[in-house]
Amino acid sequence: MKKVIAGVFALFVAANLNAAVVATVNGQEITDEDINRALRQVSNGQASNYENLNADLKKQLIDQVIEQKLLVQYAIKDGIEKDASYQKILSQVKNDVALQAWLEKEFNKLKVSDEQIKKFYDENANTYFVKPEGLKVSHILVKDEATAKKVIKELSGAKDLSVKFAEAAGKYSEDNASKAQGGDLGTITKQTPFFPEFLDAAFAIKKGEISKTPVKTQVGYHVIYVADKFPEGKYELNEVKDAIASDLKRVEFQTYLKTQAKTLKDKAKIEIK
Repeated sequence: MKKVIAGVFALFVAANLNAAVVATVNGQEITDEDINRALRQVSNGQASNYENLNADLKKQLIDQVIEQKLLVQYAIKDGIEKDASYQKILSQVKNDVALQAWLEKEFNKLKVSDEQIKKFYDENANTYFVKPEGLKVSHILVKDEATAKKVIKELSGAKDLSVKFAEAAGKYSEDNASKAQGGDLGTITKQTPFFPEFLDAAFAIKKGEISKTPVKTQVGYHVIYVADKFPEGKYELNEVKDAIASDLKRVEFQTYLKTQAKTLKDKAKIEIK
């Protein structure tokens, strides 16, 4: 029962009620949610937004969904809806769809007050909402130490280091994922799953400066730029308000489901054979 509820709950939470149309097939719409569903399938649930993909991958996913829609249309035209196997599967999924719709309706009834949110924040500020020391970093990854030293030399003394670093990242970096953003890796902490050598070097660099020597890791040599530093502190209530509300609502909903299931179970006639 718990597995069914969790699985169906995840499905309806992920649904996009304002899906945008990205294509049509014989008049039938394909939405961005259709594409995202395909993306979740091919990535084993690791990715869910095709807007973050490059143009080639977007095209591949759209083509894949188009082919699927065409096959569905053909299957229906071929009379699959009259087939016994179709009817059997339909009867099985009907219950899941009914549960999904009910879960969505019940979940949307729940409200979390500002007082509940603030109370949770005040009681857990020192436990859950500690903001670790962080850095806003960029890097240039190259294959050999000589190239890394060349990059450092070119950047030394640059008047607008952030601009020059971004230009150098586009020119030299082997990290295709970050070079298009000027080498930007976003904000990291000491707990970020990066190479230890990289983290040690990055946290030793002053704000607005680059690494004086190449930083070697198992993937190559890095030139690191620290654009900003953030001291350890606490997240303000307004920064985590939405997350707290979401978590409180989920906890309340799970409690409601367990209570409802127990009530129904106590009244039901159950025979285990």
